[in-house]
Amino acid sequence: MTIRPPALKKSFYTALLLGALSAQALAADPTLSIVASANPAQQGSVIDLDVRIADAVDLYGYQFTLSFNAAVLQAIGVSEGSFLSGGGSTFSDPGTIDNAAGSISFVFNTLLGAVPGVSGGGSLAHISFNVANAGASVMSFSDVEFLNSNLSVMTVNAQPLTVLAVAVPEPSTYLLFAAGLGGLLALRSRRSS
Repeated sequence: MTIRPPALKKSFYTALLLGALSAQALAADPTLSIVASANPAQQGSVIDLDVRIADAVDLYGYQFTLSFNAAVLQAIGVSEGSFLSGGGSTFSDPGTIDNAAGSISFVFNTLLGAVPGVSGGGSLAHISFNVANAGASVMSFSDVEFLNSNLSVMTVNAQPLTVLAVAVPEPSTYLLFAAGLGGLLALRSRRSS
């Protein structure tokens, strides 16, 4: 003899399962990403990158290494973002810039004292680069470690970014363009008369 739960119980179990799946989807891993002030960037200019976190829960400290194409970009400096300091006093280090190898090693920041971690999203670090040459530079993370206030390791999805650098046209290019445009205008006015 098979005993079947009433229809009401089926609905309850279905709602419970859907609620559990929704809560799991809401508790997705935080995302580490980069936003560029200009992309593509012009050769000879300065580009600022903002390293950002989204969907963080109880973030207490982090570290990362950022790699880039040293033939295209040259790092100038790293400064602390505002996200973690929103939770209290912090201690940070801008890491070690190696423009020959194309890396900024072990950028880190941590809250100080027995305080809860910060939740939400925002800026972790600002990094400035000189755009040395035209080309492409994949900005990718390694040595990524994020900790919550219990000093337990958090899983983070790190997303790379490709920065494109374009050459600035030579002044002679502008002169050629102006001469060609002038010729077209002269031809057009000749046809009109």
